[in-house]
Amino acid sequence: MRVLAAVFMLFLFACPIFGQAKPGQNKRGNEERLGMTCAQVLAMNSTDWVAKFTAAKDTTPENTVLAVEAYGKCYDARTTSLSASLGKQSKAPLMGARGNFGDFESALKDFMAKALAGNQQPADSVKTAYASMYEKQFRYAFYQSYSQRLAKHSSSETKGAGDASTGAAGTDPKSAAKPDADPMTLAKNRFGELLAAMPGDQRHEIHAAFGQIFERSPIGEHWKLEIYRYAIFLLEPPTGKPFSTPPF
Repeated sequence: MRVLAAVFMLFLFACPIFGQAKPGQNKRGNEERLGMTCAQVLAMNSTDWVAKFTAAKDTTPENTVLAVEAYGKCYDARTTSLSASLGKQSKAPLMGARGNFGDFESALKDFMAKALAGNQQPADSVKTAYASMYEKQFRYAFYQSYSQRLAKHSSSETKGAGDASTGAAGTDPKSAAKPDADPMTLAKNRFGELLAAMPGDQRHEIHAAFGQIFERSPIGEHWKLEIYRYAIFLLEPPTGKPFSTPPF
């Protein structure tokens, strides 16, 4: 009986272990990442990762999409890990904050759909894949802001009052002397140019959807420049130099 009991206990504890391994999924994930870990993939920016991936496979739009999707999966995994870590420390965003971010995401997706439809360009799977990466970036930034609060809270106990102004915005004398060179001004001007090139009804629809990003949730104000650059990315034509490189 003792032998049977021992065998039963061994089987009971061994089964979950084998179930968690999921060798097929691990192998597929490794192939998607060229045998690299997510940490190694995310140590590269997306542009370098896509170049590495397509060099190993083939430089085609399909492989570019696969590369961006693999990068996005690692991005999601990092966000999930950060969210879980904040939860364990009881520092995760509360329901109200999560609701605000949900409204922000919803408005962002609505704008993306209208912007891509109004771009008057053929369906571009690469642009759509990169557009989803921008959304992942905002989600990660949302949780990262709570992680940074923990770090700031710890460091504030040892910093002097004179350190409080070091991160203030708008104090750069170069920016004050040359307002046209300010990144926010440049982004607004470029966004306005892209809107102006559209037919009237379409222009009003897209502009209204863009405004909803800020009206439906106060979160948008924290990433105003990033949102403008995202909007420009969606609206600008595929030919010519991009207004800005991907921020991830």
